[in-house]
Amino acid sequence: MSRQMSQTSQINQTNQTNQTGNLRVKRTQKLLREALIELIEERGFEALTVGELTERAMVSRAAFYRNYQDKYALVEQIFAEAMSALMNAVGDLGQEHPAEVWVRFFEHIAEYERLYRALLGSKGSPWFVRTMRASLAELILERGHPLHSTNATHATHAARAPHASIHAFSDGFVPGFVAAMFVEAITWWLEQGRPYSPREMATRSSRLAAAIFKEASAW
Repeated sequence: MSRQMSQTSQINQTNQTNQTGNLRVKRTQKLLREALIELIEERGFEALTVGELTERAMVSRAAFYRNYQDKYALVEQIFAEAMSALMNAVGDLGQEHPAEVWVRFFEHIAEYERLYRALLGSKGSPWFVRTMRASLAELILERGHPLHSTNATHATHAARAPHASIHAFSDGFVPGFVAAMFVEAITWWLEQGRPYSPREMATRSSRLAAAIFKEASAW
């Protein structure tokens, strides 16, 4: 009985230690992300250093390198987590309601407005812009491709020329082009102070994307 109680106590201590460690990691990540945004706004992404990040966040360099390889890894993880959360929220919308994917996407951008405005603005990172375009191109291929078939007339046209449609998207040019359009739309939207709602921006952008897909399917 005493041995069993001892084992239970050890398990509880381990769980408490793990929980404390997780909270410490989350706190460190939060401080670093806030410092990242501040420094981008002040100095620009390319100019800031890991040393400046850790000093501003008031965390040790060791703590930084336990979580990230460099400043690019920090930004990449932020975006990867944001995209993961977005796709979990979207669920299967891309199959039945493809336009809703983009509504959720612009809502996500609005929620993290300061971060995206910093990264996509004049003091931001060309590397991040390329990363975002690549991620959106994948999203378009996986879930946004039905945009081009939401129009009944175009769906009939695509059905008559399936090989042309496949060829139009297989090399990645069209998804990449549309992804670049979305990034530019986001940048404009944030720089203008979000004059339209996320739904309005999603509607306008997805209609433009649908027109591009329609044209490309006729190639």
